[in-house]
Amino acid sequence: MSPSEPVASSPVEGRVADAAAGNWVDHYAPRWMRPYARLARFDRPIGAWLLLMPCWWSTLLAQKHVGQTAPNLWFMALFLIGAFVMRGAGCTWNDIVDRDYDARVRRTASRPIPSGQVTARQALVFAVGLCLCGLAVLLQFNWFTVAVGAASLALVAVYPFSKRYTYWPQVVLGLTFKWGALVGWAAVTGGLAPAAFALYAGSVLWTIGYDTIYAHQDKEDDLLLGLKSTALRFGAETYRWLVGFYGGAVLLWLFAGAFAGSGVAFYVGLAAVSCHLGWQVATLDIEDASGCLVRFKSNRDVGLLLTAAMALDLVVAG
Repeated sequence: MSPSEPVASSPVEGRVADAAAGNWVDHYAPRWMRPYARLARFDRPIGAWLLLMPCWWSTLLAQKHVGQTAPNLWFMALFLIGAFVMRGAGCTWNDIVDRDYDARVRRTASRPIPSGQVTARQALVFAVGLCLCGLAVLLQFNWFTVAVGAASLALVAVYPFSKRYTYWPQVVLGLTFKWGALVGWAAVTGGLAPAAFALYAGSVLWTIGYDTIYAHQDKEDDLLLGLKSTALRFGAETYRWLVGFYGGAVLLWLFAGAFAGSGVAFYVGLAAVSCHLGWQVATLDIEDASGCLVRFKSNRDVGLLLTAAMALDLVVAG
């Protein structure tokens, strides 16, 4: 069967083809909830973790900057909820926009809209509901933070269309997905500062890198569908570009830590992150789809490692 032909949905109770076997949605969620949980990618939470990390980073860095000595667990919990909710809203919007493309690719044809589990209108109502939940979380912060957070919605709306017109949709994704690097700082300080912008810029470069790895899984289908990505743009030169993106990310995070007054724990954690990113590039085979997915998912560990380093830096200072 050609990758561009319509493909029937998964026969296992609507299970999405690229979801991990044994995920909690397929086994424990009520049946009525499963299509919506799949729309929100609750069966594949890696994206929510990657959205969350810069929120936590900027919160912890801002606390360091203002002299606080313990992580603000309330803020971190709010960002945890907000990241999962808003990632779900973004993915649902993406699926609405891409439903005709998804129906023609084996990996995505089993998603809830192209497989007929939900209609586009039902998905839109669900996305609006998730956005309202995200707004409820955002309103727990100061008004400047509310304004900064709301500004990201324009990028969320535009992103699904970017891969139709440019080979750089990963740039749009990075600008969108790492907006939390500004929101977390604003939540703590009520403003923005060079450290927040350096953290944001570095996180955008990180996203371009790891999502280029992810895009190598779909390059054949993208070619057939006329879609674009950095994986297609870079081709065999991907490795050099990744060194540039990851190297730039680490350098900008170094600047962010310095601007915020970070201590030794932060720099040790950043060194460990650098080694992990180096491992991704050194062991990557862009023709091995499963290996690309493993390296993409490992970026959650990058995020958690740097989060732990920043939290430890606060505690040590205290």
